[in-house]
Amino acid sequence: MSDKGDMGIPEEESFEALLEAYGDGLGEELKCGNKIEATVISIGESSVYVSTGTKSDGVVDRMALLNEDGELTVAVGDTLTLYVVSANESEVVLSKQMSGAGSEEMLFDAFTSETPVEGKVNEQVKGGFSVTLMGNRAFCPVSQIDTVFVENGEEYVGKSFTFLVTRIEGNGKNIVISRRKLLEEALKEVRATFLETLSEGDTVEATVVKLMPYGAFMELHAGVEGMAHISELSWSRVQSCEEAVNVGDTIPVKVLKIETLEGKNPLRIALSVKQASQDPWELVGETIHVGDQFGGKVVRIAPFGAFVEVAPGTEGLVHISEMSYTKRILKCEDAVSPGEMVQVVVKAIDLEKKRLSLSIRDAHGDPWQGASLKYALGSKVVGIVEKKESYGIFVTLEPGVTALLPKSKLAEAANASALGAKKPGESIELLVDAVDEEKRRITLVSTEAADGASNWKGYAEGPKSSSDKSMGTMGELLKAAMNKKS
Repeated sequence: MSDKGDMGIPEEESFEALLEAYGDGLGEELKCGNKIEATVISIGESSVYVSTGTKSDGVVDRMALLNEDGELTVAVGDTLTLYVVSANESEVVLSKQMSGAGSEEMLFDAFTSETPVEGKVNEQVKGGFSVTLMGNRAFCPVSQIDTVFVENGEEYVGKSFTFLVTRIEGNGKNIVISRRKLLEEALKEVRATFLETLSEGDTVEATVVKLMPYGAFMELHAGVEGMAHISELSWSRVQSCEEAVNVGDTIPVKVLKIETLEGKNPLRIALSVKQASQDPWELVGETIHVGDQFGGKVVRIAPFGAFVEVAPGTEGLVHISEMSYTKRILKCEDAVSPGEMVQVVVKAIDLEKKRLSLSIRDAHGDPWQGASLKYALGSKVVGIVEKKESYGIFVTLEPGVTALLPKSKLAEAANASALGAKKPGESIELLVDAVDEEKRRITLVSTEAADGASNWKGYAEGPKSSSDKSMGTMGELLKAAMNKKS
């Protein structure tokens, strides 16, 4: 047997034949821009080495295979989809996307095979961005630069991203690209996994990403957004979303509804910020009591009264009749304004109906309280003529306290003509004839009797009791005057 036979090699097979056989199935020579399936064979400190299916192994920058947390996403034996960045006899450099300068043919290949291409955003132009892509100028519409609404386009200028070529026209002179499609594709799996775990009624953390007049858009998870209507942002009544939340806030929200729709936005998630926290009315029974006084904000005015917020999410009604003791209120707007801070007293609580009855006038004090002591019978008072009616003259003694000089009492006065000539706004001096604090009535008389004698003497003797059957205080004064004249 020959030496070749001793080595186990058939005599009829030459060394050249064996070398040729070794190369069978290893694929053709790789070219820049080729898309291949490669298997990880080893992992180094800065590079990951892969089998390319050819005579040459490939190398990938380790940094390109890290996730957002800096962790390597591959292991030995994993299969990756990669693109040839450069290739020679000694080394094949691969990447997860095409980058650098390339020919028009490579750009068309990227377009037809939907291969990601790295590009750098140069400037913001009308309707989008100018991007340098493999040595060519491309256009990315503003709606395609990200998956979220773009408020400040300058944040993208000067940065490099991965894009898909979506249209090539004019022999490569008109190139349109999209980054959004790649982002959405990458988020699909993560988004689907998250949505499988999300249910109506769940409370989760969300980040406010955009504010609109009607509500706030919030990101629940990467690629998953929901909206909280303005009415669901706070237990308190708010006029704008900015009063309740700010962009960038991360807060707990409750998932109210998950709807599957048709069209561009196949999913709609309704959220609530306020329902993720305790209803403040559940604490009212412990924190608010009848008679308590609070400072509150007028949040709304109705024809019958004003709603005042005494605690976050807790409103009560001040009826128009409870607004003032000192003046007659015909319209609520004459007493309070939306946004105004007022002092109120709690008059009644209905926990079942979530209602509070409040009073502004009680918080300021009732001027009629103690009126019988303040305006003793027979005491001299000076007031302002408020108005004149057919049955007498109304006199304001102090804000909220109005007395009456009856027409019958006016006729008994020696100075009746002088009193009757008084005009609204003029001061007038009279005596207190009767006080009914419960009915809020004070009756006045002149300081002079019909014959010119002073009424002070009769009042100095003090008021008669209700059991006295005599003619009464004024009658006795007249009788005394007549006796003196006799």
